[in-house]
Amino acid sequence: MWSSDRRRILSLLAAAPLAACGFVPAYGPHGPARGLPGHIAVDAPTDRNGFDLAGELQARLGRASDPAWRLSYRISTYPSGVGITPSSTITRYHVVGSVSYSLRPAAGGKDVASGTVRNFTSYSASGTVVETAASERDAYLRLMRILADQIVTELVASSPGWAGQ
Repeated sequence: MWSSDRRRILSLLAAAPLAACGFVPAYGPHGPARGLPGHIAVDAPTDRNGFDLAGELQARLGRASDPAWRLSYRISTYPSGVGITPSSTITRYHVVGSVSYSLRPAAGGKDVASGTVRNFTSYSASGTVVETAASERDAYLRLMRILADQIVTELVASSPGWAGQ
C-alpha cells in the first residue's frame, strides 16, 4: 500500500515542474502541433527513396485531404564501404543520407520551416547476391524511416512559430 502511494506522490511531484512551466503536449488540445496531422501535403515522389520517405511522412502526419501546408524535399544518399577483408572485398556498407526539406503554405508564399536532416544505416554484403540485395534495400528503407522521423520531430518542435499562421 505504501509503495503504491509513494509512486503516485512521486509522479505528481515529477509532473509539477512541467505544469508550472506551461508545458503543453504538442498534439494536445491546446498544443502547437495539433493542426499538423492531415494538413500537410507531401510532394509526390520521383524515385524509390522518395516513395519510401513520402510514405513514412504520410504515416506520421496523415494524408492531407485539405492541405494547409506543402512539404517539399530533396534526398541525397550514397553508400560507403566500411568492412574490408585483407583480400579487398567489402563486407559491410554504410548508407549515408540527407534530406533537405521546406514547408510553405499550400496557397504559396515563403517557407515557414526548413532544414536538413542527416543519418546513416548499414548492411552486410557478405551473404549471397540475393541476401545482399535484400539487405541493401532494407537499409535504404530504414534510412528513409529514420529521416522521416527526424523531419517530423523538427516540424513539431518548430510548430509554435508557424502553425498558428
